[in-house]
Amino acid sequence: MLDCASAGMSLGAYIREKILGDDVSPRHTRGKFPVKDHAALGRVLGALGASRLSSNLNQLAKAVNSGSLPVTPETETDLAEACASILQLRNDLLRALGSIPEARP
Repeated sequence: MLDCASAGMSLGAYIREKILGDDVSPRHTRGKFPVKDHAALGRVLGALGASRLSSNLNQLAKAVNSGSLPVTPETETDLAEACASILQLRNDLLRALGSIPEARP
């Protein structure tokens, strides 16, 4: 019944207009294409596609859980570098989608 009365308007817009009358302002939407930087998105997707990130993280988790991962300064350095790379991928992806990455200490 409301669908017929709205005459092609979205149901939400129709109800807002009926409740608020002529004082209603149009709703702001994000848009259908949130990608702001296609080059950055391409870099991130290319890096993720070329990496074996999920497999490597799974192998590390298994090694840690079984106690077979020796914790040496080199291991700690490698893990810190991997974390920095993942953070960079995250920031590039957020930037490409138009979001501002959170500041991290």
